[in-house]
Amino acid sequence: MLSDKLNYDAMYQPYASNRYCITAKNGMVATGSNLASAAGLAILRKGGNAVDAAVATAAALTVVEPTANGLGSDCFALVWMKDKLYGLNGSGISPRNITREDVASRAADGKMPTYGWTPVMVPGAVRSWAALVGRFGKLSLAEDLAPAIAYAEEGYPLSPLLAHMWERSVKAYTKRFAGKHEYDEWFRTFTKNGETYRFGDVVKLPGHARSLKLIAESNADAYYEGEIAGQFVRQSARDGGYFCAEDLKEYRPQWVDPVSVNYRGYDVWEIPPNGQGMVALMALNILKEFSFTQKECVDTYHKQFEAIKLAFADGKHYITDLRYMQVDYHDLLKPEYGRARASLITDTAGLPGPGEPNNGGTVYLSAADSEGNMISYIQSNYMGFGSGIVLEGYGVSLQNRGADFSLDPKDANVLAPLKKTYHTIIPGFLTKGDKAVGPFGVMGGYMQPQGHVQAVMNMVDFGLNPQMALDAPRWQWIAGNKFTIEPEFNTEIAKQLRDRGHDVSFALDRTSFGRGQIINRLENGVLVGGTESRTDSNIACW
Repeated sequence: MLSDKLNYDAMYQPYASNRYCITAKNGMVATGSNLASAAGLAILRKGGNAVDAAVATAAALTVVEPTANGLGSDCFALVWMKDKLYGLNGSGISPRNITREDVASRAADGKMPTYGWTPVMVPGAVRSWAALVGRFGKLSLAEDLAPAIAYAEEGYPLSPLLAHMWERSVKAYTKRFAGKHEYDEWFRTFTKNGETYRFGDVVKLPGHARSLKLIAESNADAYYEGEIAGQFVRQSARDGGYFCAEDLKEYRPQWVDPVSVNYRGYDVWEIPPNGQGMVALMALNILKEFSFTQKECVDTYHKQFEAIKLAFADGKHYITDLRYMQVDYHDLLKPEYGRARASLITDTAGLPGPGEPNNGGTVYLSAADSEGNMISYIQSNYMGFGSGIVLEGYGVSLQNRGADFSLDPKDANVLAPLKKTYHTIIPGFLTKGDKAVGPFGVMGGYMQPQGHVQAVMNMVDFGLNPQMALDAPRWQWIAGNKFTIEPEFNTEIAKQLRDRGHDVSFALDRTSFGRGQIINRLENGVLVGGTESRTDSNIACW
């Protein structure tokens, strides 16, 4: 037994992997990029704490993984500081001048647009960096952004998966946006005269560096009230967006109380709505009604499948901006509600609807320091590069998070001015009693709560170490009774799941199953990390 918190064997490797757990004593940063992890480690060595390292890593990721996030991203964070857990909701809001009626009148298919200015929200990540550093950091925001500025100015080489994702985006954007002037800056910023960057190419982002410097010098104010904000509003007005200066100037991230369920003695923590972390908690609240003694058996997977469908039925029906929710989200996590939802699970696949309780492209990182502080942090442009809009001269690629709004006036998540939408990005954190076990997260749109459920159960129910908890073959609910599974998934169990009514198919592209990171802290202060083998993930530590 490696830890009295989680019972796992660091040498037990039942799933294919070239990696073992990583251990360290003085600090650890786990993320999807070796360069971003190195940036966080440099800040730790400089005297920064876990929060400084996380902000440095997040800023670096906007440079070295622009295929998933950027300076136009949103974020969420769970911060364990001085034996207490804090939550930060850094999701953006819709512009005050947007209306459902106006957007609906322009939408030929009756749905929110996916690209362009209409689905852009006020980005929350940059002001969230300042908020995190201002409340918890030991260094200045300028010091924390220095590594990212260096990457943007001096350039960095593309790693294999990053190059693959970049090439895929260039092909898609060329097909969709070539010749449309509002997307010209995207091609100027992220291509070589219209051609994709490839593995080993060195990429420089001078406009991005310019913005990072302005953000560093102004403690983020240049982004929301100064030079960058001015370009944001001018470009929006020119190209049919809805933004005005007040939208950016008045934006503030929100400090929130994290929400949890107790799962077999461990408290699993998420950010409350408008994030979809509730879906993971609702699924675990259902699954704790059952006993699981064997991971690789049809009954385990069947119950997981049914629980996630039940949780998403409620999540997609109820979760939105907290001010607009039709139920108290605490009621969705009550043990009796979990029992009621669990009672709906039979031996065959079902198609559940929402219940009625009594009165939501992404990068994830985790960091820990020698003082016991830890952070679970996630940041996203939503769909790959996001909206396709880049601020001219500043390298700021804007998210398209508003694409998740509904135009149905009866929907809880219907578009409205100054509203937050259902948000897919979610950081997770695990505690036991009054002690931190550590941060965890799995990126990937609606895969995220599914990845959280699988990672938690892999550790808590099946005793897998952090690396194996991530490397275990994953499943993903798509819609109805349709699930995809990874090529390594047990074929016989897949057949048995089909016999129970699940539409199960193997997916050859593993990138859709998410990318995760986990850090655990042992009783003696040693840090144990696992990092995603499905991508260019890396742990930097000392």
